[in-house]
Amino acid sequence: MNVVDAINARRAYRSLAPVVITEELVRDLVRCAQLAPTCNNNQPARFVFVWEPAMLEKVKTAFSKGNAWCNADSMVIAIFAEKKADCLIKDREYYLFDTGLQTAFLILRATELGLVAHPIAGYSPETVREVLGIPDTMQVITLVNVGRHADTISPVLSPKQVEQEAHRPERLPLEQVAFFNYYPAPEGSTT
Repeated sequence: MNVVDAINARRAYRSLAPVVITEELVRDLVRCAQLAPTCNNNQPARFVFVWEPAMLEKVKTAFSKGNAWCNADSMVIAIFAEKKADCLIKDREYYLFDTGLQTAFLILRATELGLVAHPIAGYSPETVREVLGIPDTMQVITLVNVGRHADTISPVLSPKQVEQEAHRPERLPLEQVAFFNYYPAPEGSTT
């Protein structure tokens, strides 16, 4: 699988089936995350990979009600960083951008390996910090749920989520996200 294939194959599936998690898999994912470009090679992202059953159950208490589907995952990756761990150039704080790049590399590698790696925003950062011992100085940026795409639709999904399982949600038209040579002034503007 090449990079374009991995990008096209990556989906935020919510119907998950169990997958065996090994330390070798975790090291592989971390290594790919470390290869992402970051400001001055600072690599601000920190990761806690949780797959031991008792700890996994504790982390799952952080999920919001709308993320009940996450309870079927085989691993949760808590991804966090702190501002001072990366470049601060005037008003530009790179830690969030660089952590996003590192997370994307990890997700694409998981996809290449035939896994679902679904990042979520619906969780309690305080609970994640408490359960995993993450210092308050760190911002918990996302949780990535890892499993295998299930052959059947999870019964806890909403109708909208079921539709998204069957069909990739539409992306915005190119004309709304990419501009050539300059950003156009709004219609009716005199500039």
